[in-house]
Amino acid sequence: MLALIQRVSEASVSVDNETRGKVGSGLVVLLGVQKHDTKDNADKLLEKILAYRVFPDDAGHMNLSLLDVGGELLVVSQFTLAADTRKGLRPSFSSAAGPEHAESLYNYFVESALGRLGRVHSGVFGAHMAVSLVNDGPVTFLLER
Repeated sequence: MLALIQRVSEASVSVDNETRGKVGSGLVVLLGVQKHDTKDNADKLLEKILAYRVFPDDAGHMNLSLLDVGGELLVVSQFTLAADTRKGLRPSFSSAAGPEHAESLYNYFVESALGRLGRVHSGVFGAHMAVSLVNDGPVTFLLER
């Protein structure tokens, strides 16, 4: 399971020009599910995201987590994160989970995040989405589980 996380001052996701999720200060998580991912992978990745220290403390050092600052979370499914780009000029998606498995784990991740954080919004799995964000920093990390 892969997550590209971005620290944001605001972000939103829309489907067919309708806003489906919107957050203020927090994290945007672009979530990619791979074939062999499990609920255990999702649980571990969520714990890491919630505790990952990407927010500045009083001295301006990245020492605070999303939980520490009371930030919000916007989760967007993104199967292209699972692409193999090592050779050629066209990505291979052979390691990406199939739609049923990926949607199940995506929904599990979002529901688990809601249970832990409460301030969670999400896109629509499998939909063509428009994501808008103000990357604060910019701060972006790729996390894997």
